[in-house]
Amino acid sequence: MNYLENIGKNAKKAYEDLKTVKHSKIKKVLENYNKSLLTNKKKIIKENHKDVKNVKRKHLVDRLILNDKRIEGIRYSINQIAKFKDPVGRVLEQWKRPNKLLIKKITTPIGVIGVIYESRPNVTADVAALCLKSGNCSILRGGSEAFNTNKLLANLFRDVLKRNNINKNCVQFIKNKNRKIVDGMLSKMTDYIDVIVPRGGKGLVAKVQKFSNVHVIGHLEGICHIYLDKSANIKMAKKLIINAKMRRTSICGAVETLLIDVKAINSHAKYVIQALINSGCEVRVDNKLNRLFNYKLKKAEEKDWRTEYLDSIISIKSVKSIKEAIDHILKYGTMHTDSIITNNKKNAQIFLNGVNSSIAMHNVSTQFADGGEFGFGGEIGISTNKLPPRGPVGINQLTSYKYLVSGKGITRP
Repeated sequence: MNYLENIGKNAKKAYEDLKTVKHSKIKKVLENYNKSLLTNKKKIIKENHKDVKNVKRKHLVDRLILNDKRIEGIRYSINQIAKFKDPVGRVLEQWKRPNKLLIKKITTPIGVIGVIYESRPNVTADVAALCLKSGNCSILRGGSEAFNTNKLLANLFRDVLKRNNINKNCVQFIKNKNRKIVDGMLSKMTDYIDVIVPRGGKGLVAKVQKFSNVHVIGHLEGICHIYLDKSANIKMAKKLIINAKMRRTSICGAVETLLIDVKAINSHAKYVIQALINSGCEVRVDNKLNRLFNYKLKKAEEKDWRTEYLDSIISIKSVKSIKEAIDHILKYGTMHTDSIITNNKKNAQIFLNGVNSSIAMHNVSTQFADGGEFGFGGEIGISTNKLPPRGPVGINQLTSYKYLVSGKGITRP
């Protein structure tokens, strides 16, 4: 525990130091880091090759790989984050009381943010940049499968901090691979860590949510739905559904269940289902839909409605009404992202108001459930918590607030 305690103490000290750093300097750090990623691109890819070569869980390879295109994607995110205005110290509201008491609600950093994540090395760069930009310090615990890549990305960030005379412990990467370190972060670090963010598979997130003594921002699963209404444009529906499922099947914003209005079975269902099959997707359907294919397709079971496949598989169910679609989502959904495809504005509004998703969409692919696509530059994760923050968590969501109250010797009668 001394190892973790030292990291915690370093983070607290760095956070206090960061309070005196001008925002222009933070912007310069991010610009320098962007250049450092370009300068060290070959080195990053070399370290990444080591990780890819050693990975034992082959389904993680796609998330793990860094190449020229993906490194440029990381650099683009860093560049976007650098451009944002300082999110700290913004006046959210202000008002004056009849007794001349002046009250301001202003944004503040959260403090020290611990992130536990698997596979995706881009998380190292994104989190370090988002946290620093919002005046926070980060403690990063990446998965062992991306250890070499993560360590280099974190060290490059720390080098840039040091060059700019900022405490390099604003970003710390845990190099100890012992799994007990995660237990320690969750149970023994309440004096040092203000928020924990888990990014990874269901097992990891469930463990963090169950055992953490620190407030958790995150989501357990992304069982995302699309409801296909009878009024939908059929060509648009096909395009959106194929994209939502097949663009990248391994991300949490990939659609897992398609709900089809029974009134659209003859007009839309066969066309859309056949398009999914043609794109290489395994479809699991209910009896009404299977009748269209002479019962040759795989039958959907009750467990399919509860499954996040993260693969080229989709479950498809016919529903009698928009209310039944919403009820299905409320029962089986995970408050992540749900979308309706319709040209009926009234039905769209009923759906958007009725689902409890952190992201509700109309005529949009669920794959847009991403902080970068929201214009946040990147995200520390997606939150399905009912309390804020919800949805993609960017720099503005990484701030809290406090009230500043001022007056001229006002006393309460």
